[in-house]
Amino acid sequence: MNAILVALIGMVIFALGYRYYSKFIGEKIFKLDPNYVTPAHRYKDGVDFVPTNKFILWGHHFTSVAGAAPIVGPAIALYWGWLPAFLWVILGTVFAAGVHDFGTLALSVRNKGQSVGTIAEKLIGKRGKILFLFIILTLVLMVNAVFAWVIANLFITYPSSVLPVFIQIPLAIWIGYAVYKRNAKMLVPSLIALVIMYVAAILSADIGFLQIDLVAYMGGEDGAGLFGLSTVSTAFLIWIVILMIYVYIASTLPVWKLLQPRDFINSHQLVVGLGILYLGLLFTNPQITAPITNPNTDISWLPLLFITIACGAISGFHGLVSSGTSSKQLNKETDARFVGYFGAVGEGILALISILAVATLFASTADFNAAYASFTQANAGGLGNFVEGAAVLAGGLGISTSISTTIVSIIVVSFAATTLDTAVRLMRYIIAEIGAEYKVNVLTKPHVATSVAVLSSAALVLIPEGPNGFGSGGYLIWPLFGTANQLLAGISLLLISIWLKLLGRNYAYTLIPMIFLMFMTLYALFQQVLFEWSWLGNNSNTLLFVLGAIIFVFAAWIALTSFQALSGKFEQSIKDD
Repeated sequence: MNAILVALIGMVIFALGYRYYSKFIGEKIFKLDPNYVTPAHRYKDGVDFVPTNKFILWGHHFTSVAGAAPIVGPAIALYWGWLPAFLWVILGTVFAAGVHDFGTLALSVRNKGQSVGTIAEKLIGKRGKILFLFIILTLVLMVNAVFAWVIANLFITYPSSVLPVFIQIPLAIWIGYAVYKRNAKMLVPSLIALVIMYVAAILSADIGFLQIDLVAYMGGEDGAGLFGLSTVSTAFLIWIVILMIYVYIASTLPVWKLLQPRDFINSHQLVVGLGILYLGLLFTNPQITAPITNPNTDISWLPLLFITIACGAISGFHGLVSSGTSSKQLNKETDARFVGYFGAVGEGILALISILAVATLFASTADFNAAYASFTQANAGGLGNFVEGAAVLAGGLGISTSISTTIVSIIVVSFAATTLDTAVRLMRYIIAEIGAEYKVNVLTKPHVATSVAVLSSAALVLIPEGPNGFGSGGYLIWPLFGTANQLLAGISLLLISIWLKLLGRNYAYTLIPMIFLMFMTLYALFQQVLFEWSWLGNNSNTLLFVLGAIIFVFAAWIALTSFQALSGKFEQSIKDD
């Protein structure tokens, strides 16, 4: 199968979905009002509530949600063949992710910029809200651990990416001050920053002394690390400490100082990166060597495909970003369609190129089958396969392998870092909400809540034992991350459906994807918990079993409560409010 043809089919469906379906949803279902005073204006404080140009906000929103997950998930899901992954990414983006991301943003804007967790109390009652907040807290904690693990390992594997990534931080702060204190335009400075980053990437890839290789500094893999650890484990520990210090600072700064300008830089980086990869696809004109479907799997695609690819098809974390940060920066309510739905389309485009990069990487189907001999093998090698496949595509434009792998790793790290500090900021909000609910006032203090978020995230990612030994917490909880992510998306769609019903609007467009997603995800979670994750060959994994069982009980409880609300049990009390 020709990869260009598959890419064209996907792009046409994405374009039609945004042009027609999102317009219908915005005008007929959500009924966006350009004159509505958004929370960004009503509660403007210069820290969290900041009216923002829709293109800048799209950059922040998209790069916050487009971490490593839309790359890793599809790269793993190719285990079942490229067609199932392709169909779920395309159809999931148009009919589920776009509506979900758009809907949570619209819902939050109409409710004072509150998060979906807070809004849940109005829709399904106080008990449902508390359960929902704990599920959200668990998910965000796992997001922090997963992406911190990904970043630290990429820094170790591709040390040439370190300098360009860290150069971005002071550049973003400079842009933030230039824009918000001197009224400068953000576009040109952000493009300059991107050029500086890529020049640093080229120099770092070609000149060894610009690479920050902690393992090499300690004498290589055979050298002596700290605390009796190997040099690789020591390097991992150091990077996690540095990342946690960074996210603590980044998540407490006003959004205009670092978050927005850095995300705007990353939005250009995404356009450049996707441009390189899709142009590389055009020039190399590769054939897909991955099988259409894989009949020799050791685990069924049903229902696991729908949790393996979360971001890139639909993701509950997007709803947290939409209602947690983006809704507080939306300048006009009609911007929600561009920011929310088109943000989901952008992630679908990223997931599509991930599928194609890996599906065309191998010289033959036999080579693919050897690399994807089991689901465990696919799970472990997915990210590396994408980086290699993307480097091959970039090679079609004459870019050397060392430079292309550095640039691809920079893109992945930049998005993962954006997601990481956004997630820590969201976790701070949630911890403060729980503290206020239970009158633990100390947790409502920003630095206390942030400290709890950072320390618990570090503790989870530094779990000493697991499939990869020390510090494999992020790897270990990846399957549960996908499951919790999809459960959160399903519950958010259910809340949007209840909201639409109370407004007297047609809620079928959110209810149908919700039913599908909740069924598949609860089925997958039940299957995983029942067999104690035996399908991963890890029967003794107590952590996954306990966390999975807790999430399953909470999710089932919330689902029952929500369906009662949808059937009208809580309708009168909500209207009285």
